[in-house]
Amino acid sequence: MRALVQTVSRASVTVDDEVVGQIEDGLLVLVGVTHDDTAAKAAELARKTYELRILDDEASASDVAAPLLVISQFTLYGDGRKGRRPTWSAAAPADLAEPLVDAYVEALRGRGATVQSGRFRAHMLVESVNVGPRTLLLEI
Repeated sequence: MRALVQTVSRASVTVDDEVVGQIEDGLLVLVGVTHDDTAAKAAELARKTYELRILDDEASASDVAAPLLVISQFTLYGDGRKGRRPTWSAAAPADLAEPLVDAYVEALRGRGATVQSGRFRAHMLVESVNVGPRTLLLEI
């Protein structure tokens, strides 16, 4: 699994003209799943994300109770090394990816995190204001 983590002053996700998730002063997390990922990997990635010391004064989201906005993002496993058209073959199919993204969100909540999320398989409009800017790719 991969998570692209950004510190944000605000972020939101809209589906069909409805805001389905929004946060202030927290982490926007784009999560990608590949074929051999498991619920155990989702839990470990959630722990690592929540304890990542990426906020001001080297704090983690768990230190300061910062909220997280989690968005499924299969394109994190895109490969654009050849030609002009990326391939998505490393991205897990939706029937495998969706429950693992859900497991990631639930693992965060199990640690006490306040989590908002997008909608799997929906066309989402994601808006964010990156702080720092600080962006980090985590991989388990």
